[in-house]
Amino acid sequence: MRIALYARVSTKDKGQDYENQLIELREFVKRKPPEGWQITDEYVDRASGKDSERPAFKLLFDDASRKRFDLVLFWSLDRFSREGVVETLQHLQRLSSHGIEWFSFREEYLRSIGVFKEAVLAILAAIAKQERIRLSERVLAGLNRARSQGKSLGRPKVVVRKKLVFELRESGLTIRDIADRSGVSPITVQRLLKGSDPR
Repeated sequence: MRIALYARVSTKDKGQDYENQLIELREFVKRKPPEGWQITDEYVDRASGKDSERPAFKLLFDDASRKRFDLVLFWSLDRFSREGVVETLQHLQRLSSHGIEWFSFREEYLRSIGVFKEAVLAILAAIAKQERIRLSERVLAGLNRARSQGKSLGRPKVVVRKKLVFELRESGLTIRDIADRSGVSPITVQRLLKGSDPR
């Protein structure tokens, strides 16, 4: 089995070296000769795990789509991604969609191989669902609080002077030209023109 190693340290992790992770991962692979594990690629990032726009992380997925390896071995789930359960699950599912297995060295129960694969994915999916629910609840609570404080929500209202619309119409401009000049939609212009009072 062709193995790709992924290691990451944050730019904020002073004094930490990703080589420490790689040493343990390489030793782990060496202890698996009966299973025929062989390291073919190593991907390393010195970046925050809260962003998937990491150079080596992106290359890892590009190479996964090209089937350069069979399994991604990472030191721990938080070294792989710290974007949240939903995003992390999506990354793991993306690997699986390419036919690539994944394995966490520090959390050996977190793997896509073995008898617990479906259980692990089901648990992660359930946690991700709860995280989405909590997020929508927080958003709703924030909106309700803003409303209770009298804040207006949604797009800012466009103020249009009816008098200007009538003047532009009298000068011979089309509905579309008036809309362009006043910064509103043609439908709004038509609605304003239907009123008899230009003030």
